[in-house]
Amino acid sequence: MRELTAHIEDMTGGRSRLRGVGIALPATVDAGGIVSAWPNRPWWTGLDLRALLRDLFPATGVRFGDDGDLAAVAEAAAAGVRDAVYVGVGTGIGGGIVSGGRSLPGPDRGSCELGHVVVDRSGPLCTCGRRGCLQAEASGPAVLRAAARTLGREVTYDELVRGRAADAPWACAALDHAAAVLATALVGAAELVRPELLVVGGGFAAGLPGFVTGVADRVAELARPGHPTPPVRPAVLGGLSSLHGAVLAARGLA
Repeated sequence: MRELTAHIEDMTGGRSRLRGVGIALPATVDAGGIVSAWPNRPWWTGLDLRALLRDLFPATGVRFGDDGDLAAVAEAAAAGVRDAVYVGVGTGIGGGIVSGGRSLPGPDRGSCELGHVVVDRSGPLCTCGRRGCLQAEASGPAVLRAAARTLGREVTYDELVRGRAADAPWACAALDHAAAVLATALVGAAELVRPELLVVGGGFAAGLPGFVTGVADRVAELARPGHPTPPVRPAVLGGLSSLHGAVLAARGLA
């Protein structure tokens, strides 16, 4: 907290008052502004985030939201659509749904936890405690673990990129599995909200040429008669979708 305060003071010192602040974060925050869960940072659980932000920005309006929700809002705006499903593949799996131009499920009703949709009940253990969540099957670390099991040793992200470029079986198998489970989750979400567009983003996906195309191919395979699947596109904003969503929130547009 001291470090964060110091950074803010250094960034804003001597300038005119901020007009707005937007914050994207992956923690689960309840309606009262309390962090109720953050698997990667459990020591933040119980923090009164709303009070903290009031202390940090006493004279400025602050809006905060789930990073996946805000990324979805930003990507829908960038694509010029009012109905979209976004999934961000990185250290975890973030996701968001925009319907009629508004983020679902909406303010004070929690976030869209696409990463914790169960895609395999007998799958690997997720950080949330369940088995077979999308995050446990298709996040960056999950893909690297799958590749390592096949190769028999640890695999770095750069090795995975090179392996995929060379069509190495161990790399292709891990990425094909991730593409298949991502497609399963996206199509399931699309059955519920009928989006115009499915967007795949996140730093992990952005650095893998052809990965989004693989997801799109798997989505197309899951079409059913009379119900074509929505188009799948890479994130227009790359790995910065959440940041752009935070800016929209600061401007009062999200």
